[in-house]
Amino acid sequence: MLIDLAQLRTFVGVAEEEHLTRAAERLHMSQSAASAHVRAIEENLDIELFIRTNRSLKLTTAGELLLERARDLLNEANAFTSFARELRGKIEGALVVSSSSDPSISRVAQIVAAMHRMHPLVKIDLRARQSAGTRQELKTGELDVGVMLGPSLDPGLIHYELTKITFRIVGPIDWKEQIENADWKALAAMPWIAPMDSSKAYSDMLAGLFETRGLKPNTAVRFDNSSLARSMLLSGMGLMLMREEHALEDEKSGILAIAPLGITQLPLFIAHQVCRKNDPLIVAFMEAARQVWPGIKPTVE
Repeated sequence: MLIDLAQLRTFVGVAEEEHLTRAAERLHMSQSAASAHVRAIEENLDIELFIRTNRSLKLTTAGELLLERARDLLNEANAFTSFARELRGKIEGALVVSSSSDPSISRVAQIVAAMHRMHPLVKIDLRARQSAGTRQELKTGELDVGVMLGPSLDPGLIHYELTKITFRIVGPIDWKEQIENADWKALAAMPWIAPMDSSKAYSDMLAGLFETRGLKPNTAVRFDNSSLARSMLLSGMGLMLMREEHALEDEKSGILAIAPLGITQLPLFIAHQVCRKNDPLIVAFMEAARQVWPGIKPTVE
């Protein structure tokens, strides 16, 4: 009796999402295919992996025990493939790499171009992801390398800090005098355009600005896309955090105001699984990254 690795990846995805549809979307497969993978494992092992309810899927005790073994097996499969590549003495294969919605920050296009010059047999699939999604998919193996905003570091990942990104508090130009003269309490009381909880790095950064001062921003509307946020800002909906270079450019154009208070920073990382630090594909990608970002090295929390 053999268990297919694709089926194991599906099992891990469903277990982490606790929902078949969400897992199928994350794994870029149909719901029926995801269901068939889980059912095949259950039938092959003659064991129930999930307790099915109307709204979610919960792991059985056996499912919880098998989940960790499934993750270990998937990591071992990656290690086996890496060893085979080393025996062949050449770098070839495929990498799935995530990028933020603004790839100019991480220079990921330049890294991919350097990788192609150095190792033309390696194919790269580049996907746009928010930081929270990148962390999750790195841990499940859906991504090989990811770009993410800090500050939190995951012990299962190796992080390489590329740079720090500065953010400023900005608001509608019609509020210019009010924004420029506001103290922290006044800024918190104004309407805010805040990120969805899925944008954890941004959410934590915004909350941190005010929580240390015993305040909480007055959230008026939430967004999950930076273009939507900018549109709401320009329509006069409220304040938000914006990358400093964009804020200064828009201030110069006379379309928004910048608060003197509230300058904050977040580190930008490239990351991959700890267990893949010796994978020839990962090593090659990080060599390409150093062509673009000289001197980067693993960050210790």
